[in-house]
Amino acid sequence: MNAMLSSSSRVSSGIKVDISRGQRIGRVSSEWFSRPDDERYLSLSELHHAVKNRADHARARTVESSAIRVEATRDNVERLELIIPGERQPIVPTHWSYSQLCSLVGAPATYMRQLPAPLAAINLQHGLLNHRTELVKTLEMDDGRVELRAVTGPEYGRIWDHELVAAVMKIAGDGTGDTMWKVPGLLDWASMTHNPFVDISKDTTTLYASDRDVFVFLVDDTHPIEAGRLPSGEPDLFFRGFYAWNSEVGSKTLGIASFYLRAVCANRNIWGSEKFEEISIRHSKFAAERFAHEAAPALTSFANSSPAAFVAGVRAARERIVARNDEDRQTFLRRRGFSKSETGRIIETVLSEEGRPPESIFDFVQGITALARDKTHQDSRLELEGKTKRLLESAS
Repeated sequence: MNAMLSSSSRVSSGIKVDISRGQRIGRVSSEWFSRPDDERYLSLSELHHAVKNRADHARARTVESSAIRVEATRDNVERLELIIPGERQPIVPTHWSYSQLCSLVGAPATYMRQLPAPLAAINLQHGLLNHRTELVKTLEMDDGRVELRAVTGPEYGRIWDHELVAAVMKIAGDGTGDTMWKVPGLLDWASMTHNPFVDISKDTTTLYASDRDVFVFLVDDTHPIEAGRLPSGEPDLFFRGFYAWNSEVGSKTLGIASFYLRAVCANRNIWGSEKFEEISIRHSKFAAERFAHEAAPALTSFANSSPAAFVAGVRAARERIVARNDEDRQTFLRRRGFSKSETGRIIETVLSEEGRPPESIFDFVQGITALARDKTHQDSRLELEGKTKRLLESAS
């Protein structure tokens, strides 16, 4: 069994895949659907320039909440402005920072937006004057117009979006194929092949940034990994991928997810994923230190790691026979917490897809994974995926 094709054997055409196996991950597809053109970038250097430029025009500081003055502008009764100590001119909050400000003082943002600006200003001012923590941290940006991008608690530990992008660039260059890590190609549904070589456009890119976050998805889809054989006798091929996200204004954590996958379709769904692992870091007091000592090294480690352990794990799961008859199959699943109906569906799924009943741990994993894909509730799906992970780990 070949662990991985060498760089000299880099594929030059589509990779035949079987996406009926493994999990489907819709996270990237959700990002793809929601991003307008001005949030889509064609290279990591272009993305880095954009998020670094806004950081260069930003200033973060801690101020007394009671010293902030809230005013309704005279020429627009629907608009609020803030007078912050040390700033000569009024600052306009963004939609996001206004929500944060309301949350800090315990006011419902949706309701506050329905009030006339003068009345909303009175309520916000009262909240700031009586804010228990007394201090807030502001992030202000001046690129011709002073804007309040974020307002958080004083212990907020900011990790800048450009820091995450720079960490990705260390392993992926421009993300366009100048290294092994690149924007993914596309699955051809007609031939069931994943084509790594697709032009990067606004429609195909997986490099995103808005005024409140950054998101990057890259793969190494020109160096497929063989991890066993399909029932047809063809190789079961995977490639590596990861996505990473951050928000320097506090709308989400920083996180990195790594996995093996079989294909990415046009709307950027990830198909046939295995060994999904994720780390996340809250923007608390020591977030920057944790990013430097945990997240960035983890990304580099995954990028440079050998797939041998993954291949060995799949091989062990395929070779470990745990059921030789119907009674064994029923007992194996019921002892692991599956209901009678779930047990029947898992066995039927493997029989349908493989042409034989499940025998090895890998067979059962594929059946459980298929069952998880049909679960509409996330908690139920995550519970099944957790059982899948434990089963695979028990084989190694």
